[in-house]
Amino acid sequence: MRLSATQAKVIRETAKQTFGTDAEVWLFGSRTDDGKRSGDIDLFLETSLSSADAVWNAQRKFLAKLYMALGEQKIDVVVKRRTGQAELPIHNAAKAQGIRL
Repeated sequence: MRLSATQAKVIRETAKQTFGTDAEVWLFGSRTDDGKRSGDIDLFLETSLSSADAVWNAQRKFLAKLYMALGEQKIDVVVKRRTGQAELPIHNAAKAQGIRL
């Protein structure tokens, strides 16, 4: 995994602050492969927030806090609500191939 322990902790704690204490977060994509170089930070989050508006607001706050803590870099976030949202292939792939933080 090409994130430091500190970066992983910041991401995990920021997810819980903005998406709720039961939020779960996975790192997926190129940063999970130690043999690759560079690449953006791809994150998958599951949340109990129920409305799309609440998720959108939390996602904006989450990214703003991460940019402040980790510096400006490319961060992609995929969010799935636990209820009221269909499971998409990206959700399954991120969880199956990703690393839970």
